[in-house]
Amino acid sequence: MGGKLPFSTGQGKGWPQRQQFTRLGNNLLCGTGTSEAILPVKLRRDVAALKYRAPRLAVDCLSQALQGPPHDALILDVACGTGLVAVELQARGFLQVQGVDGSPEMLKQARARGLYNHLSLCTLGQEPLPYPKGTFDAVIIVGALSEGQVPCSAIPELLRVTKPGGLVCLTTRTNPSSLPYKEALEAALDSLEQAGAWERLVTQPVDHWELATSEQESGLATCANDGFISGVIYLYRKQETAQGERGRLSIQPLIDH
Repeated sequence: MGGKLPFSTGQGKGWPQRQQFTRLGNNLLCGTGTSEAILPVKLRRDVAALKYRAPRLAVDCLSQALQGPPHDALILDVACGTGLVAVELQARGFLQVQGVDGSPEMLKQARARGLYNHLSLCTLGQEPLPYPKGTFDAVIIVGALSEGQVPCSAIPELLRVTKPGGLVCLTTRTNPSSLPYKEALEAALDSLEQAGAWERLVTQPVDHWELATSEQESGLATCANDGFISGVIYLYRKQETAQGERGRLSIQPLIDH
């Protein structure tokens, strides 16, 4: 299904079907919804038509920050959903990938991909991540940082399970309806940086994040963006807590885009 998605005026059959896709698609992309409905092949095709670019762009950002063989890095994919991020990680040589999600159905589909070394059930924001402090070389969360999904208060948990010197990669949408959450998220990120917990390496705005999923979003998206809404990628390095204490990752300097 190539090209733009057909947005209707809401008078015919197209728009109610689009609304249904939006509800289910949010669960598929983020893996944090409460719906346990089995998502059919048709919905996966719809997600492809949505041109959801966040997993690829976020993994690109993370992989560009690393020196040394990627297969040595232990990665945690938070709110992994059906495994879209793991597909991108494996394509870049990351072979030690664990995932966590709040939906048993999403984990079932992620497990079927065969890309994760281990998968755990956990609803971030309601319970701590099931890992000891300083376990992972890098933690990545794509698509779940938005209103009604993973709360900003859960950000310290991502940091806790990251090794000193390791990376945390986060994404969020920046379309108008997402701006209040984005502001709260950046306040939480900045607070941790001011406390010396981590340092920001990259802030990468992306104009073509995904196609708008409603008529309202489509109208707000600029003509220059061809019906896409925008997003942003953040990359942080966890500060070392003691001299000589390091994760296995070596970080290249990155320039904000």
